Amino acid sequence: MYSTPFSPAEARSARARVGLSTAQVAQSMTACGTPVRPELVEAWEYGSQMPTEAQLFVLADVLWCPPTTLMGAEPRTLAEHRMARQLSVERLSQLIGMDPALYWAAESARQWSGDYRQTKALVEALGLSLRKLIGVMGRDEELSGHLRTAIDGRWKSHVGPVAKITTLNKTRVSDALRTMHGEFAEFSERYMGHVVARNDDSRLKEVAAERSAYLRRLVDHFWELIGDAGEAPPFNTVPTY
Repeated sequence: MYSTPFSPAEARSARARVGLSTAQVAQSMTACGTPVRPELVEAWEYGSQMPTEAQLFVLADVLWCPPTTLMGAEPRTLAEHRMARQLSVERLSQLIGMDPALYWAAESARQWSGDYRQTKALVEALGLSLRKLIGVMGRDEELSGHLRTAIDGRWKSHVGPVAKITTLNKTRVSDALRTMHGEFAEFSERYMGHVVARNDDSRLKEVAAERSAYLRRLVDHFWELIGDAGEAPPFNTVPTY
């Protein structure tokens, strides 16, 4: 069962910054229409209980901080991005024009399958960049798979699929894949060069380690090559899928 992300330490710190007692926090939350007792606020701060989403949203308002502060980390999943914007499932579903049950299923599975209009509305409601959108939609692994195959084979055949996943134009994707293919080919050339020269194992291990590190950062490096477009909101043009 999914639980609301919450940091007891951050909650204590946030309360200290505004100079409120747990009794005053409980009183303020009750005045906002979310009745709680001081003992419950204390339980949150010591981690023995966790607030519900609705309680988290009101607590953030009372403590004059964004929900992400109380969550204790930057949002990564679709659910966390929604909570960071203080949106309930019902409210976000209304904003994007999707049945709440379908949205909840997508959020729970961490896989987004909305149509173009719904996806555009989702991005606008959650303030996502293109790079974050791909991760939130649960397509990082799919993107990584295409990148791994592209850099070690016929990269041109992966331009279309990668463009479809990312909504980037094919020219930009093509430039990135061509560069990555060339970079990865250098590892093989260097490795074989050491083999032919009969260099010691340390040289071979060094190249192998660099190759492994490159593969681990494959998706990050792709977005680095894409540049500013990855950090900008998508859907500024007509869809590419």
